[in-house]
Amino acid sequence: MGKNVDQIIERMRVNPKGVRFSDLATVCDSYFGNPRQSGSSHRVYKMPWPGDPRVNIQNDKGKAKIYQVKQVLAALDKLEELKNVR
Repeated sequence: MGKNVDQIIERMRVNPKGVRFSDLATVCDSYFGNPRQSGSSHRVYKMPWPGDPRVNIQNDKGKAKIYQVKQVLAALDKLEELKNVR
């Protein structure tokens, strides 16, 4: 991924509180593609593994919700795991 995305992820891992929604959306777009649903304050991303898992992120006055940042980080970790298995 690009340097900017890597820097955002690094900041998210250090402090998941106070992450800008636009930064979280940039990370999700980079790793998961376009959201299945966007508009209003929500964006829903389908994960690239079997089943129908999703990550839902929500704009809360310009910030991302902490639990959603943690969900995205967990999804990124799972992607890395799957990549290393192959």
